[in-house]
Parts: sequence; C-alpha cells; structure tokens
Amino acid sequence: MSGSPYASALGRLKAHLPSFLSKDQVTRLVGAPDLAEIAKALETTAYGPAIVAAASSYSGATLLEIGINRTFVQRNRQAYESASFAGKPIVGAYLRRWDIENISLILSSKAQGRTITETESFLVSSRDTPAGLFAGVLTIDEFRRLLDQPSLEAVASALVPYGYGATLLPLLEGYGRTHDIFPLVQALEREYYAKLLSSLLFFQGDEWVVRQFVQGEIDARNVLLLLKGKDGDQPADVVGDRWIDGGTLARATVGEVYGARDVPELVKSLEPRFPTLAEGLVPYHDERSLTGFEVALQRDRAVKELRRMRAYPLSLAILFTYMLLAEVERGDLRRIIYGKLYGFPAARIEALLVLPQL
Repeated sequence: MSGSPYASALGRLKAHLPSFLSKDQVTRLVGAPDLAEIAKALETTAYGPAIVAAASSYSGATLLEIGINRTFVQRNRQAYESASFAGKPIVGAYLRRWDIENISLILSSKAQGRTITETESFLVSSRDTPAGLFAGVLTIDEFRRLLDQPSLEAVASALVPYGYGATLLPLLEGYGRTHDIFPLVQALEREYYAKLLSSLLFFQGDEWVVRQFVQGEIDARNVLLLLKGKDGDQPADVVGDRWIDGGTLARATVGEVYGARDVPELVKSLEPRFPTLAEGLVPYHDERSLTGFEVALQRDRAVKELRRMRAYPLSLAILFTYMLLAEVERGDLRRIIYGKLYGFPAARIEALLVLPQL
C-alpha cells in the first residue's frame, strides 16, 4: 500500500469524508421552513465557517450560494493538493470546468444586462480564490475585471490573453445577429472536454477509469441535448451541430433515434442504454419540464461512477470520487435553496435530489 502514490491521498481524503452531509441531514434541509433555517442548520456543518464569514454582508439565497461555493472550492483544493505529480495536470484540466462555468455566467450576465452585484455572488469561488485557479489562469480579481467590461464583446476580447478569447472571438459576428450566447458557451465546453480528454493519456495505467468517468458525463450531456432538441422541435441537423464529441455515443446517434415523434418516444428508444430516463416522464407530462430527465441521468451516473471508481482506491479515481461527491452535494443544496425560493413543496424538491437516493 505504501508503494502507491495515492496511498497518502486516500488517507487525507477519507479524513474529510465525514464533513459531507448525510442523507438524513439533506432530508431535514428539505423540510426546513425557509432559507434562514437552512443557513442556521448549515452553520453546524462544513459550510458553517463560510456562511458565518459572509453573513455580515449577505443574506438569503445569496448568503447560501456564497457559503456553498466557497466550501466547494476548498474541497476541490483538497483534491488537487492530494494528487500525485502525474495526477495534478489531469485534476487541473478537470477543474477548468469551473473557469468555464464562471465565464459562461459572465457572458450570460452581459447578454442580459445584469449588474456586477447580481452576478459576483454566483461565481464559483472561495473568498479571493476561484475554483479554476488550480487549473486555469484567471483569478477572482480578473473575473471582477471581466464583470466590469461594458459588453459581451468586450468580455470576449479581454479573455484573449487567457486562452479563451480565441474560442469566442470568431463567434461574435453570429452573436451580433442572433444575440444567442449558446454557441459561445458550447464552444467553451467543447474546447474544455477536448483538452480534458487529451490530458488523460496513459502514464500510470489508471487514467482509463477517469476517462470513462468523463465520457459518461459527455454522454449525459448529449442525451439531454437530444431531449431538449425534440422538446423544442429542433431539426436533426441543428442537434447534430451541437453534439459534443468524446463520449461513447457517436454523433450518428442523432440520425438513429431522433426520428421519434416526441420526447416520450425518444426516451423509449434511449432506455436500453439509459434505463433511468423513464423516471423523468411523469414530471414531463405534468409540467413539460426536462428537469426530471436531467436528475435521472445525474443520479444514475453518480451511482455507477461512485461504485466503479471506489473499486480503484489507490489510483487517480480516489480524487475524482471525492470531487464527484462534492459536486453532487453542491447540486443538491442549490436545488433545495431555489426550490424553497420558488415555493416548491418538499416532495417535489426531494424528488429532484441525487444524494438521498444514492
């Protein structure tokens, strides 16, 4: 055991596992009467220090968002710092996803004319350290300077020195015609996944486990793309153009299944590969919402990946197990917060959670 470069990482990260919320704690948060009670309950958990530190300046959903994001980044830091020399570039490439999320948030903010104050609290950062710092080149001050830019076009130009501008600038002319930021965000995502997969070269022999993990995420995104396209009555060529390569589902899948008459028929054709998709049919019929499909995919993937990666504890997989647990918890907490904010009943919120059903 001592010969593995991940023996110490296993010990360090296992020591932090008790800081994750239990299923019972998550269920109690769902039953809390309001956001103030949720904040109070989280003060006794790993989120407490960040919530208390921000409580003098923020309240409500904003306070919780800041506390959750700061704690989330700290956990990512723990995973990154636990990586071996060979593993750090891979974990770093993975953590660039939060740079992409922050940049996408800023682009959306500029497109919708939101203020700096409305946007900054949603950045995935820990005090003055954004999550992507361990992977990319943008600091929190640089994100703030992006928020200060007068327009989306100015943001794209300001990103040139950091390697993201080259992806965005060729798309600005199209944005000027349509004011649709989706092509910009997807271009960033495509570049992110391409670089992440290229980082997963075989060096120690355990990288294939994480490669499968990433491919599973790409597959889930592409399935949602199919469902969104069918729900929005988009032609097959539009869906194909938006496909993210690198997963196990080939782009040809669009031609094979997209001829379905509607979303339920499309779900039926995808069920042999994604059997849990059917869980989203009831909320889709009741509310015409695709959220149930998204949660079903996330839950199924979390179950499979956690089971598979835990079988390789003395490898790179232990770091991704830890980061996946952190992502699942962050996602569930945000669903609880915004479910409460929009007045959803407890039963509806609980149905959208991943952790209690793992």
